[in-house]
Amino acid sequence: MMKNILLILLTVSAFSHAQVNIEVTNRYPFDRNNEMIEVSASELGTLPSSVIIKDSSNQEVPVQILYKGKTTPQAVIFPVTVKTGTKNVYTLQSGKSTEVAPKTFARFVPERKDDFAWENDYAAYRVYGPALKSENPSNGVDLWLKKTSELVVDSFYRGELKYGKSYHIDHGQGLDCYKVGKTLGAGGVAPFTDSTLWVGNHFSSYKIHENGPLRSVFTLYYDTVTVKGKTYKQEVTITSDAGSVLNKVEVKLTGPSQPMQLATGIFLHDGKGKLQKGGGLIIYGEKAVSDAGVDAGQNYVAVVLPSKESAYKIQDAHALLLTDYKPGSDFVYYFGGGWSEWQFPTQKQWLAAIQQTNKQLKYPLSIAVVK
Repeated sequence: MMKNILLILLTVSAFSHAQVNIEVTNRYPFDRNNEMIEVSASELGTLPSSVIIKDSSNQEVPVQILYKGKTTPQAVIFPVTVKTGTKNVYTLQSGKSTEVAPKTFARFVPERKDDFAWENDYAAYRVYGPALKSENPSNGVDLWLKKTSELVVDSFYRGELKYGKSYHIDHGQGLDCYKVGKTLGAGGVAPFTDSTLWVGNHFSSYKIHENGPLRSVFTLYYDTVTVKGKTYKQEVTITSDAGSVLNKVEVKLTGPSQPMQLATGIFLHDGKGKLQKGGGLIIYGEKAVSDAGVDAGQNYVAVVLPSKESAYKIQDAHALLLTDYKPGSDFVYYFGGGWSEWQFPTQKQWLAAIQQTNKQLKYPLSIAVVK
């Protein structure tokens, strides 16, 4: 027993004095800027609960340890910048890193009828929970527009509920002017069979897996998803990264085994906005108008399927991407929102950001650990 303890101590001590190099290579004809990468503990050999990572200029970069439901560290994430056709080397060693200002956040909001809300440095979102059942909510996504990289979810709710300061009006940090109703909203997902879009209801429960500062991950559980009179259970796991315009969504339905299609899409409201599509993505831009009737520029939404065969369809005031699906399997897609008042003055710039992210998803960086 004493020998095993000594071996563990020696291993930790060796790591604390050693330096591990992480080589990140960009083989593709476009630059990568502040792109989040993940390196697993198994690749590193061991991973302390606190590490310092520096770039090739010896500058410390932000870092987050992921636990993935375990009691020991399972992976580390950090942003990298690598120009086309080059390689950057990042060094990792044990130590206390500089505290990182949180850029992502997620929480259950029982004080606002069981909302679940999350955000990163580009936008905030929410979906509807059990306490809203009497209002017949959908499983659609609500978009909150931000014009700051700081976290706003808590201050928005606190201002509304405690001080009567409506988050439907811009008080300097952003606002909620996006209407969801009984729709998919800004990137929700639903079964599609017999030419019917089966928009769902509120989530039943939730679990938070990681919560910032660079990545937040949570799962929403839907106990009753009805399709043609048949009942399914659905899990929706959402990953929100700092510096990313898109959320990653992993969906699984369990129940009757008959194949179906899944639809992910954008509610078009009055349909007067500008819709663009192609290459497994759709984006939509429209006027953002506050509850006070004040013009608030343009809000944007995007849905991306980087590696799935999909069909495009307009139905029920939605722009949809349809994909064949077998219950029990995993389905992955991406969605996100933006604002002309923060980072994306024009829809052309929003489209460029989505196309860049889509390329990054299709053509991942090469990562090698050199001990």
